[in-house]
Amino acid sequence: MFTIEATLEATVILGCTPHGERRFVAITGGIVKGRKLSGRIMPGGADWQIVRSDGTAEIHARYMIETERGTRVLVDSQGLRRGPADVLDRLARGEDVDPALYYFRTVMRFEAADPALDWLKGILALARGKREAHSVQLEVFEVT
Repeated sequence: MFTIEATLEATVILGCTPHGERRFVAITGGIVKGRKLSGRIMPGGADWQIVRSDGTAEIHARYMIETERGTRVLVDSQGLRRGPADVLDRLARGEDVDPALYYFRTVMRFEAADPALDWLKGILALARGKREAHSVQLEVFEVT
C-alpha cells in the first residue's frame, strides 16, 4: 500500500522491570509514500518497547500521518523484532544491517475522521521493517 520512513531520536533505556528491559524511542517525523496513501509523519509519536530475556523486542508504536490533503491518520502498530545476538548488537550500534538477517514485523491499525479514509478503518496491515541508526523503514501491506 505504501512505505514509511520514520525518523527517530536516540533510544532511551528506562531499565529492567519484571517484564523485561523497557525502552522508549521518540518519533520525530518522516515520509509516507505509496499508491494508496502519501504524506508525512508528524512529530510527537513514540515507540514503546520491551526487550525480553531472549533479546526479542516487543514493539508498540503510536503516531500520526498527515496526508497530502492535510487530513490526519492515527497509526497503532504492534510487532516484534528479533534475531541472532550479534545482529541485534550491530543494530544497537547503529550499523547498517541487511534486514534479511533479522525478523522485524508489525501489525498496523488505523483511525481517521475523514470519510475519504474510511477504507483504512476497516483493514489490518502488516509491515516488514528495517531499522537504521536514526530511522525505521516500513513496507506496509494490506491483509486481504
